[in-house]
Order: sequence, then structure tokens, then C-alpha cells
Amino acid sequence: ASAITSIRPSYSFSIKDSLALSEAHEWGYEKTRLWEHEDSASEKETPARRRSSAISLKDVNSRTTQLVFGMQDGKRVPKLKEPRSLYCVPRDIVLPRWPVGIDTICPQPDLTHNHIPPPFNEEFYKRPSGSNLRLLEKADTDKHEGTVVYQLPLMRFPFYTRSRPSAALETCSFPLPSYEDDVLRFESRFECANLFRARRVGPYEYELELRWDYFTMKHTQWFYFRVSNTKAGPTYKFTIINLLKSGSLYNEGMKPLFYSERNAKNKNLGWLRLGHNIHYYKNNIRRKDCKGERYQYSLTWQFQFPYNSDVCYFSHCYPYSYTDLQKDLLEIANDAVKSQYVKQRILCHSLGGNMVHLLTVTTPSTHLTEAKQKRAVVVTARVHPGETNSSYMMRGFINFITGSSPDAKVLRDNFVFKIVPMLNPDGVIVGNYRSSLAARDLNRNYKNPIKDAYPSIWSVKAMIRRMLTEREVVLYCDLHGHSRKMNVFMYGCENKDPGLRLQERVFPNMMGRNTSKFKYSSCRFKVQKKKEGTGRIVMWQQMGILNSFTMEATFAGYNNVHFNSRDLEDMGYHFCDTLLDYCDPDPSKVAHVLANLTRIVRAQYAAKMGKSIEDLGDLPLEDLDFSDLESSDGGSDSSVSDGPPKLPLLRKSKKKYKTRKERNQIHRQSKRRNSKQTSEPPKTKPQSLGGESSAAKDEKPAKIKMERRCSVSSAESPTTLAKQAHGVPKHAQERVEERQAKVNKKRRRFLV
Repeated sequence: ASAITSIRPSYSFSIKDSLALSEAHEWGYEKTRLWEHEDSASEKETPARRRSSAISLKDVNSRTTQLVFGMQDGKRVPKLKEPRSLYCVPRDIVLPRWPVGIDTICPQPDLTHNHIPPPFNEEFYKRPSGSNLRLLEKADTDKHEGTVVYQLPLMRFPFYTRSRPSAALETCSFPLPSYEDDVLRFESRFECANLFRARRVGPYEYELELRWDYFTMKHTQWFYFRVSNTKAGPTYKFTIINLLKSGSLYNEGMKPLFYSERNAKNKNLGWLRLGHNIHYYKNNIRRKDCKGERYQYSLTWQFQFPYNSDVCYFSHCYPYSYTDLQKDLLEIANDAVKSQYVKQRILCHSLGGNMVHLLTVTTPSTHLTEAKQKRAVVVTARVHPGETNSSYMMRGFINFITGSSPDAKVLRDNFVFKIVPMLNPDGVIVGNYRSSLAARDLNRNYKNPIKDAYPSIWSVKAMIRRMLTEREVVLYCDLHGHSRKMNVFMYGCENKDPGLRLQERVFPNMMGRNTSKFKYSSCRFKVQKKKEGTGRIVMWQQMGILNSFTMEATFAGYNNVHFNSRDLEDMGYHFCDTLLDYCDPDPSKVAHVLANLTRIVRAQYAAKMGKSIEDLGDLPLEDLDFSDLESSDGGSDSSVSDGPPKLPLLRKSKKKYKTRKERNQIHRQSKRRNSKQTSEPPKTKPQSLGGESSAAKDEKPAKIKMERRCSVSSAESPTTLAKQAHGVPKHAQERVEERQAKVNKKRRRFLV
């Protein structure tokens, strides 16, 4: 009883204080059990005292499992237990959910050397002098010749309906029978793969078609597929004929990625950049997703396999699947040290029912004031499924921020990191390049996201909005990949506030100083109207986050050398290193960068206007217009949103039920109204001169009202009509029932 009395005062804090307390101590609590203390004087207690002590802490623990007690300053503090079954991450790898219509799933490739970079630099391909791409423009036509050796079955539905977890089959049957022993065996029925059709047009020449993003007729740039039954020696030629972008880094020297299982086993080598005679050109096949004279593009390369009867893979960039993400997160969860300051939760479930993970990384706080002083950093990735290089940058960022280095500890002590490593798991699983299962680009729907169609985007906005009420968000960054530019760079949002001019350029400029792989001259800060639905602009406009960026990593490399997986992971380290410099308590670093940026911008503006720097004089920055200094950002062709999601019917919002208090209040009001009607006598008007009372006069209007009531709208049920039309002619009820039957028939036809 004395223990209960000592705990009672701690329950007097408000809900707001309890949430803050939960934020401060959610890391350091230990689940402790309160034991009933036996007192030697308990035998002398009065019966009333004994009855009160019967409700002991032991009974409290046995009746509820929602209270957890932790220690704070030597005192036990209560806290609500987290609903682990609702949003906690499972302790094992969960099968991905596939859309209904994809029936056969092959085993996921076990690429043991997937993350091992080569021990040498991989230089760009140098095209022989005198090669003319115009000679290849009419080589590919829509009159396909040859033999189809692989083809995926068509999707049975024109839009997403539902999903189910699909386990991989041990023996995956081949879609088409093999014709000869020397025919290559293609396969793409596994995570991230997207080959649709393979056609043999020569002894060692194959024409390939990529699958569009599901439920669309566009977005083909990413490719990933498997090849088996290889022959060493002959030169094979592969041509992808349905690409859509007019420009590509393949014409700048980029090579496709190649993985050999026997190479990995014998030579300990993973993905390699190989191929020769690489060309990217416009073909003679007209596009089906738009009107007018617009044509598709082809990518062709030649290659020699190193082994006979090998299993090989070709890819546009280093693959990183939904299963790979679960393996990395499971490794962190099983680490006894990292799990102390890394909390994994499920932010939401995607449209297909797959988990969208949320990581919170920070050092456990011992006091409430210390927790409130921490600023927040939000980092997201993989909103576009085909931009796998963003996942490797995210992987490097997570590995560094959860590491044991002194810099990582300083960051965890001063910041709360909210990390969403994969925003579009559905698209990653099925092998899309840009879209989700709603057939829309998620990075164009941040402005007004629909919760049922874009749950991950809606949840990220809600999380950031909720976080802004508790602490400052110092930086937001969304990681992407770029298919036309070299190096790594950023897109920001130009701030025209006189007191904050050029502040958005400080962080990218610092990052360019920390690593040569980041190119500040490629950064753009112009806010374009067609990009207003992107995450970076919405976080800047609606949330007020000054440092809101999109960090883009090229698919190729820099200085005529390809990026490997380690180079991309290093960008995560450089991002953290720059964050330390930017948030240094000593303001001299930021002041020095701002002064340097002011000189650079004034020189660019003077050159643009055809003047010298001396002609500008002391003209303040507020009077300079920087919008003309930057050209187009060279973004994707799908910059504008495609409209509402391509779904049959969004789920209706659940009916909001009234609480017990509201129901009791309505019941009391109706009871009070009925009592007033029964207590007051009916008011009768004096009889008219004609001898007929006013009540008699109202009989006819009452009958007319009754007749009108029987001819109500067809939305009412026949049972209600029978109750209202008591004593009404039968033909009136029949007309209403016929009308109701027609409406029900139309409804059934609409639902079908």
C-alpha cells in the first residue's frame, strides 16, 4: 500500500508531458517488475487497511501489460508500453508481397559478392574514332524478326487490385520451350528484374524488350535479368530496343554491369563493368505512350562470356532489393551495441502491403531538457525503384551513423536522425524504374498526397509535421540517381528572403570541399513550377525547412572512372562529415563559405550582364536576380504529374463512431425533448366563424402530407415506406418499390 501511494503522484502529469517523457526516455528504460513489499506491521493493520492493500502492485501487473516502469533520478517513472505487435519490425525476413496476376516467382539470386567492389579502377569505354550513330538509327524497326526465346505473361488486370505474399518456387518452369542447346536461357521473374521478351535474331545476337512499369506504358531505363547456358568464346550481341530517354550516359563511356557466379566462386569478384561496341541511339519504333512523331531508343553492346554453362546477370546499376534491405536491418537489430541507439519501426505499409521501415538513430537521453535540445535530420531514399545507387548511399550513411567512430558519436549526441531507407518497396520488388503500383511517380505527389494511394508519402509528411512541433528539422535530404549527368550533386531551393540569401548553398558548397566526387558547379537551386510536387520543394514551402535537398548520384562515375558500390557508400560518410562542419558551434566556417559564395555569385551575375565586378559596386544581394544564372536542371522526362492514381476505387474512409459520452448526451437531449412534449397540453385555436375548428381544417393537409410521404425518393427502403405509408393505396407502394428495384439494379451493374 505504501508503494502504491508513492507511485500515485507520478500519474498526475498531462498527456503532453507523458509524450515528451516518452521521447526523452524511450531508449533508457528497462522493464522492471515491482514486487509487493511485506511489512512487519501489516499484521496489525485494520480490516479496511487490509482491503486497500489487497490491490497490490502484483495485481496491477497481472491485470495489465501496458505499464512499464523505468528509473529516473533514482525514482520509478511509469510509461505506456509500446504496441509492438502493431508497428515493430519482425525478427526475421518477411516474404515480399507481389501483385495478384504474377503467379510464378523464381528463387532470389544469391549474389554472395554483391557488395564487393573490384580491386581495380574501371575506366569508361572509349568509342573508336569515326563511329557514326546515324548509321544505326534505322537498324531496329517494329517489324520484329527472329524467334522468341523468352516472354513474360501479360498482366491480367489493367490496374492494381490486391497483393499476396509469394514464396519462390524451388523449380521455376521456363516460360517458353528451348529450341536448341546453344540458345541462351533468360530469366527475370525475381525481385528487381524487368526483362519482358527476348528474341533470337542471329546465332549469337539477341533483341531484348524491357517491361514497362506495371500498369503504365512508359518508364524504361533500368534493366536487370539473368542469363544461363552460356558459351565461352563467341561474341554475343545484345540490343534493348524500347528505351525512352533521348540522352544516356552510355554515349559518354558508361558500360553495363555484369556478374558471373563462377567468377564470384573462383576469383572472388562481384559486379564488373564490361562490354564493347556500346551505342545508344534512336531507332525507328514509334512510341505508344504519346502522340506525334516520337520514337524509342536502343542500347546495344557486345560481350564474351568467360565460362561455359555459367549463370550470369546483366544490370543497369548495382541491384539492391527489398530482401537486401531486410538483411541489412536485421544485422543492425541483432547487434547488441547498435540496437541501443537504433530504433526500427514500421512507418506504414505500402499499397501492396509491404513494410516501409523507419529508423530513429540517436543517443539515449537522460533528461527531458537534453532530449528537447536535439535537432532533427530527415533522410529518405529509393522513391524511384530503378535508382539503386541511392540505396548504396543510404547504406553508407546508415553504416557510418551507427558506427563506433568519434564523429558518429558526436552526431548521435546532438541530432535525432529519422531515416526511411526505401519509400517505394512495391516498385522495388516488381522491378519498376520510376512508378509505384498506383502507376504514378511518388516524387510528384508530395504536395497533396492521398493516404490510400501513396501511404509512404503521406506518412513521411505526417511524421515531419509532427516532429516540427517538438524540435527543429535542420536538414531534409532525399537520395536519388541521375541518368544524364556525371558526379554527385544536389538540387536545392533558392531562398529570396533578404536575411537568408545564399544560405541554402552553404551545405552543398561545403560538401564539394570535402570530396572531389561531389561537384558543386552541377548543383541547381531554381524552383521550377513543374517540380512543385517533389519532396524537396514541398518540405521547403509547406514545412519551412531551409536546407531541403535532393542529392543525385550519377549512374556512371567521374574523371572517366566508374563509380563502384564502395564509392557510393563513401558519399554517405561525406554527407555526415559535412553535417558536422555545417553545425559546428564555431560560426567561422559558415561565415567563410558565405563570403566565398557571395564573391562567386556576384562574379557570375556580372558576367551574365556583361559587366565587371567593379561596376556592381556595393549592390546588395537582395537586388540581384539569380534565376537567370542557372540553366535547366536536366531532370527526367516525367517531370509533370500524371494525375490521380490509377486505381479502380479508393477505399472509403471508415465510419466515425460516436463515443459513449456523445451517445449519452444525444439520449438525454431526446429524452428531455420527449418529456416536454408530453408535459405541455396541445394548444387549440378558437373556433372559426364557419363553425369548423382549426384542427379539422388541418386534417386535409395532414392527409396530403401522408400521401406525399409515401412517394418518397427511391433511396429509402421498402420497409421504411411500408411504415410511413400505412393506409395508403397499394399502387403507390408498388410504384415506389419498382423505382427502388431499378436503383438496386443500376448499383449492382456499377459494382460489377
